[in-house]
Amino acid sequence: MFAALKTKMRWHEARQGLLAENVANAATPGFRASELKPIDDPASFVIPSQTDPRHLTLASAGGDPRSRSADGFERTPDGNTVVLEEQMMKASQNQMDHQMATMLYQKSLGLIRTALGRR
Repeated sequence: MFAALKTKMRWHEARQGLLAENVANAATPGFRASELKPIDDPASFVIPSQTDPRHLTLASAGGDPRSRSADGFERTPDGNTVVLEEQMMKASQNQMDHQMATMLYQKSLGLIRTALGRR
């Protein structure tokens, strides 16, 4: 579990750097926004499912944001595909996901310390 959490935290750190690079190049002509390939760990994210026909689906709520590509967004006349609002939303979500993984890691260490009789 610790190895998976470490991997997830490192992935979020690398993604934050990539998102910052996208934002930094928002005014660079011809720059194409980049994204990291998702982690192949099934426990790394939760995908909501429709358990009742009256519930909203991802399609009715605007679609799954992870399935969007840079080609799905408006391009500027200079060919740049960076949408600042999108990049800032991704950066915020990435930060929250990193904090969650960090908190889980710390709590797990705390449980092990408690089990060993150390504080």
